[in-house]
Amino acid sequence: MMFFRLLCDIQWRRASQRWPNRSQSRHNITSVTESQPSVPLPTQAQVVICGGGIMGTSVAYHLSKLGWKDILLLEQGRLAAGSTRFCAGIVSSARHFTLEQKMADYSNKLYQQLEQETGIQTGYIRTGSIFLAQTQNRLISLKRINSRLSVMGIPSEIISPKRVAELYPLISIHDLVGAMHVPEDAVVSSSDIALALASAASQKGVQIRDRTSVIHVMVKKGHVTGVETDKGNIECQYFVNCAGQWAYELGLSNEEPVSIPLHACEHFYLLTRPLETPLQSSTPTIVDSDGRIYIRNWQGGILSGGFEKNPKPIFTEGKNQLDIQNLHEDWDHFGEDYIFFVFFFSCSEPLLSSLLRRMPALEALEIMKLVNCPESFTPDMRCVMGESPTVQGYFVLAGMNSAGTSFAGGAGKFLAEWMVHGYPSENVWDLDLKRFGALQSSRTFLRHRVMEVMPLLYDLKVPRWDFQTGRQLRTSPLYDRLDAQGARWMEKHGFERPKYFVPPDKDLLALEQSKTFYKPDWFDIVESEVKCCKEAVTVIDMSSFTKFEIVSPGEEDFELLQYLFSNDLDVPVGHIVHTGMLNEGGGYENDCSIARLSKSSFFMISPTDQQVHCWAWLKKHMPENSNLLLEDVTWKYTALNLIGPRAMDVLSELSYAPMSPDHFPSLFCKEMSVGYANGIRVMSMTHTGEPGFMLYIPIEYALHVYNELMSVGQKYGIRNAGYYALRSLRIEKFFAFWGQDLNTFTTPLECGREFRVKLDKGMDFIGREALLQQRQNGVYKRFTMFILEDHDTDLDLWPWWGEPIYRNGQYVGMTTSSAYSYTLERHVCLGFVHNFNPETGEKLVVTPDFINRGEYEIDIAGQRFQAKAKLYPFSSLFTYKRRKDEIEMSDFQGK
Repeated sequence: MMFFRLLCDIQWRRASQRWPNRSQSRHNITSVTESQPSVPLPTQAQVVICGGGIMGTSVAYHLSKLGWKDILLLEQGRLAAGSTRFCAGIVSSARHFTLEQKMADYSNKLYQQLEQETGIQTGYIRTGSIFLAQTQNRLISLKRINSRLSVMGIPSEIISPKRVAELYPLISIHDLVGAMHVPEDAVVSSSDIALALASAASQKGVQIRDRTSVIHVMVKKGHVTGVETDKGNIECQYFVNCAGQWAYELGLSNEEPVSIPLHACEHFYLLTRPLETPLQSSTPTIVDSDGRIYIRNWQGGILSGGFEKNPKPIFTEGKNQLDIQNLHEDWDHFGEDYIFFVFFFSCSEPLLSSLLRRMPALEALEIMKLVNCPESFTPDMRCVMGESPTVQGYFVLAGMNSAGTSFAGGAGKFLAEWMVHGYPSENVWDLDLKRFGALQSSRTFLRHRVMEVMPLLYDLKVPRWDFQTGRQLRTSPLYDRLDAQGARWMEKHGFERPKYFVPPDKDLLALEQSKTFYKPDWFDIVESEVKCCKEAVTVIDMSSFTKFEIVSPGEEDFELLQYLFSNDLDVPVGHIVHTGMLNEGGGYENDCSIARLSKSSFFMISPTDQQVHCWAWLKKHMPENSNLLLEDVTWKYTALNLIGPRAMDVLSELSYAPMSPDHFPSLFCKEMSVGYANGIRVMSMTHTGEPGFMLYIPIEYALHVYNELMSVGQKYGIRNAGYYALRSLRIEKFFAFWGQDLNTFTTPLECGREFRVKLDKGMDFIGREALLQQRQNGVYKRFTMFILEDHDTDLDLWPWWGEPIYRNGQYVGMTTSSAYSYTLERHVCLGFVHNFNPETGEKLVVTPDFINRGEYEIDIAGQRFQAKAKLYPFSSLFTYKRRKDEIEMSDFQGK
């Protein structure tokens, strides 16, 4: 085998050619670090940043650009000498998520001008990147990324294998079906970027101290008050944890622990000597995800690494200095260590094989060095940023999942904006620390999850894939019962939720393994569940919903609730209010429903992943002397959604009470007996627009109530259903969900939810001023439904989310969610339409007339499909299908 011959030729010795010399760039900041060891540590600062790598220096740089000067950056070792020093230095905007694309694009532009700004050489070279596809599914994935890059103004194109060979003649193209070329991607020296950022920050007044370790952060009454270091204490208002792979340990060391879910894994790459004809510095970077490797130019040779299927987590037991020392010794002395050789060979044999298949010319090339570069990974493959939900003033930026160089500039910018302005310039919920709870910080969970995450970075991720590790962490009391009936599960915030139920006659294994960008195998299953929701009755276990009980003992406490929520909560007992908690800009911090249980008590239901964020938001805005009582009762109640026209029959029979709309009107809540169980909170709402009831059941009664529902419901055709059916129903009814369609930059006026806001309820609420201003000026984006017109559900690629929307040939927005409507027999996409001045790019007001007069297309992996835009009231949506059926029938009769 070729890779065996290559390995036999490797001379395992300490390389004479060391990592590029940093002395020139380091000289520019010695005045604030090692050259002044006698300068005492400041005793106070506005901000203390822990971590002198590329993340910490980026935060310091951007804070100083925004005008903050009283900043102290601390590094336990030497500046930029940790993991940053050993990063591969690839900067690429080709990411699956739009926010990550924006961060990487900003980083690229920042690094390009940083050398001119600071005079420090950063190694920036615009090389471009070529992403290879060995399969059609991989090519579809690249086409989806390419569509999003194009509308962001980032040059990219899908190219043929022949074009790949022209751009990179050394690459073998025998097994390729296509590729994506991103010509403005670059390579840099990550440590020099960090040093340049530090130099620029120090010129603006930021103080930097290396060889200074943070022991723990001091907290008083939930606020940061200072930092204890090995050289003394520092008073501060803000602390930023940019400690990389040590961020987890540092968070736990606080007086009030901060949970930062990440874990380190070893990551290897090799460096070769220059080729016989040295590679040009502008040689493109190659990413062969199907082969699990990346290749970039390095001093005329190559730097190549990858993400093997059997990664090695490290430091699970915490920060062990002996382990760190041995790891660093491996970096410098691996050539003399036979055990290291055997380990690397066993881990990386497939990667070496992939490398030689892709670049056969390397067969006789000598490997100069192998580098072990630990990286930190998070449970969902996205970085962690934002303010702690438990300690105000404690910010985090860490867990880059091997993309730190690409993200550092943009991530540092967003975090600095967050600290200075109170919010970043983009919606960063997908990266917010508060998307996690303490339950995701178990060492065992993190160790097992990152072993799955690291290979997933290059795995093909088709829509609706699920993590396999760390499962069954939070389950409903009905989990085993539903699992035995064919439930297939997905996970949200650690909670198991049913996707759909597989009938006994279906091939389960084939269903789980057939993952596709096209029509999925669960199509017919979900169709039958949706049909049952509309014609009979179904049960969906929705126990994962966040549930709070709020008690307002006095009038002042109720006024505080009115200030925190945008709708009027002063409704009769038993009524339910759809409302939200808004920020100062009028955007949704939370979307919820609140039932008034008594004059002073309320029951609040929010999305599953809002549990930590919602609690933190309420606590942050409650005065210290408030008597408002807040309790998280998520775990106390099982939630069953009883959907369908026969739901009232089932519930009436079990409760011996009339459940018709005359006796139990819409948006009404009442505690009832169901079967033998008392104290069941029954609400006339289903989150789908279909008739039915939500049942909030004390967990000890859950199994009994479920059994009774299924038993009595047999005569009415009852069956189980899952969240895929729920998604189809809510999207065809034009219902927006927080976290998918709504976020902190979405106001009620932009998504047709004016009826969920009471601007004239007689008292102020957070965001009211912004909404009044927006009502006067008009909205600059509008939530819109799109029904695909010329799309073949059986043959064409499906829309999932994140597809560009075009109006009259011009890009106007992205889809936020989509589903097949079994009622309309068409795909339905939801998304926001913007109005841009084509010459200046200025945002203009979006009126209903602007929406209705446009001709629309949805771009699915580069292919555009005509779509009809809708702003109909909810009750009018289904006239579309009736009109369509009437036209088709008249056409048929005419023939």
